[in-house]
Amino acid sequence: MKKLSLCMIVKDEEKTLARALENVHLFADEIIIVDTGSTDKTKEIAGRFSKNVYDFKWVGDFSKARNFSFDKASSPYIMWLDADDIIPLSTAQNIATWKEDDSQPDVVMCPYVANYDEEFNPIFEYLRERIVKNTKVLRWHDRVHEVIVPCGNVVTMKDIKIFHGKKESKSSSRNLLIYKQMIEEGEKLSPRGMFYYARELYFNNLIDEAIHEFSRFLSSGQGWRENNIEACLDLAKCYCIKEKYLNALTSLFGTFIYDLPRSEVLYEIGNVYSIMQDYNHAIYWYKLALESKPELESGGFVNIETSSFLPALALCVCYDKLGDKINAYHFHLIAKGFKGDDESVLHNQEYFDNLIKNNEI
Repeated sequence: MKKLSLCMIVKDEEKTLARALENVHLFADEIIIVDTGSTDKTKEIAGRFSKNVYDFKWVGDFSKARNFSFDKASSPYIMWLDADDIIPLSTAQNIATWKEDDSQPDVVMCPYVANYDEEFNPIFEYLRERIVKNTKVLRWHDRVHEVIVPCGNVVTMKDIKIFHGKKESKSSSRNLLIYKQMIEEGEKLSPRGMFYYARELYFNNLIDEAIHEFSRFLSSGQGWRENNIEACLDLAKCYCIKEKYLNALTSLFGTFIYDLPRSEVLYEIGNVYSIMQDYNHAIYWYKLALESKPELESGGFVNIETSSFLPALALCVCYDKLGDKINAYHFHLIAKGFKGDDESVLHNQEYFDNLIKNNEI
C-alpha cells in the first residue's frame, strides 16, 4: 500500500481548516501543517488533527512555504491541500482505494472544482497536480500562482475531485503586490508569470495595464496553449470594459490559432455580438456554444455552463429581442431544463406565462 503525506500551508483559517481536514483521516498517513503567521485560532485547530504543526516566517513566496511543508513529509507520496478546500467523503474514499493499487505514478492530476451548484455538481473546474512522488524534482516553483511542473509518469484521476470552498471570490491586491515587488527587484517573469501578472492587473481593475501585459504575453509566443487561450478570453473582457468590441472579437477569434473553438470562447463571442445588439450574429455563436462539448481533458479552465445553461438562456433573450417569441420560449425551456430554479429562469417563466395567458404565443 502507498503511504501518503498531506501537506498544507495556512494563515488565519480558523473558519475553514476543520472542514478541510474533516475526511483526511481516511487516507492520510501523516498531516503536515505549516502556519505562515496566523493571529487567530488556526494553529489550535491544526493541533487537533496533527502533531506536525510548524511555523514558517512569511517571505512573500508561496513556493518557499509549500516546499518547506514538503520537506517535512516522510511518506513516498505527497498530497497538497488549501485550508479553504473541501474533500467530499467519496473523494477521500477514492484516494484510500488508490493507495491500495499497484500503480506508481510520479504525478496524479485531479479535477479542482472552483464553482459548483447546491448538489456539488461541477460548473467550473480544471486539472491540478494534486498528488506527487516525494522527490526533490517535484517541488514548487514561482512566488505566486505557484506550480509543480508535471514530469515522468503523469496520470489523471477523475474521481479524485477537490472542491474550492470559497464560492464568493473577494478582490485582493496581495498577489499583484508580490508581482510588483518581483519586477522592482529586477526579476524577469517567466511566460507563465507574465500571464498571471496580467490576470492580477485585470482582477484589480487596472484595465489599460492588463491589456498591455496580456498583449505582451501573447506576443512572446512562449505561453502554454491553455494560458494563451485564457489570455485571449481575458483580453477580450478588458476590451469590452473599454467598449472596444471589435478588438474583443479579434482577441476571441485569436484563440482559434491555439485549438479548435471551445464553448467558453463561442459563448463569449456571442456575448460581444449581443452587447453590440447584433442579435443574429449572437444567435449563431450561442448555438455553436450550446452544441459544443466541454474540453475537460485539456487541463485548462473549463466552465461547463458555457456549453449548456448560459447559451440557452442567452438565446432566449436574443430571440425575444428580435420579436421571435416562439424560439425565445423554446430556448427558455432548454435553459429551464438545465437550471429550473435559477432566478433568471424563474423571471422568464413569469414573463412567458403572461404571454401564454394573453395568447401571444
